[in-house]
Amino acid sequence: MLNDRNGPPPPDNPHAAGVIPKVVPPLPTERPLAKDLPWRTAQTWLKAGWSDLWTNPVPSLLYGFAVFLLSALVVWWLFRLEFDYALFPALAGFMVVGPLIANGLYEKSRRLETGERTTFAQMVLVHPRSGRAGLMTGVLMLGLFLLWMRAAVLIYALFFGMVPFPGTGEIVPMLLLTPTGWGLLLVGCAVGALFAAFAFAISVFAFPMLLAEKTDAMSALGISMAMVWHNRRVMIAWGAIVTALFALSILTLGLGLIVIFPLLGHATWHCYREVRGPDVEKHEDDRMFLRPA
Repeated sequence: MLNDRNGPPPPDNPHAAGVIPKVVPPLPTERPLAKDLPWRTAQTWLKAGWSDLWTNPVPSLLYGFAVFLLSALVVWWLFRLEFDYALFPALAGFMVVGPLIANGLYEKSRRLETGERTTFAQMVLVHPRSGRAGLMTGVLMLGLFLLWMRAAVLIYALFFGMVPFPGTGEIVPMLLLTPTGWGLLLVGCAVGALFAAFAFAISVFAFPMLLAEKTDAMSALGISMAMVWHNRRVMIAWGAIVTALFALSILTLGLGLIVIFPLLGHATWHCYREVRGPDVEKHEDDRMFLRPA
């Protein structure tokens, strides 16, 4: 029988003869996506974006003006079709689709790195290196935006019931001067913050990545989230800057978008460049679904 052995314990058994194994510290975990950037780095991205904005400023300002006109058209359309109940969710959801329509700004910043001059037409008719994967990513982000709009309508119905929307002139006093309105604001802001944080994490690096790298939609979204997670400190600071500047643009009735949107678009490119790294080729093996030939 094996249990009848009377000889010394085998040397490879650390628990033999009551010997306690040594405590060995865990091996260091490799974190290739972590850059350990201080939160102040977000300010340098903003300064770099400001520099890109005023280097050949006309195309960037035209781009911002086009975004302002598009936003104004959407607001007019909501009132024209009596969908004014969706105004506030649509304004909040702008942060979900914002990275999608900033591709032209990323393109200008990319060209500035090589000393090229960019026209407005080149910004509008940009050709991402990933091709149709950018379209697929845009569809996914639009789906997330529609999901947020539906969630906002359901939250309103849970607090005020299935009653007609009172109009923008009466909804503000209802929200600010009634306990039910306070509850709606609290829950709505909490749910909206979750949507915004998720959208920010999966898209902030995804669209610049699709422009500069050969990848697929799901890989870009997943890698973007991983990059945000491994650089949480600086990305929280960057998200706070984006939110504050977007709120400022709303307070100016959208006119601030003419300058603020190009500023954030250019700065996001520098954010991507620093966190992702300038060497695109070494990232070819990061793909989840697309492998290089």
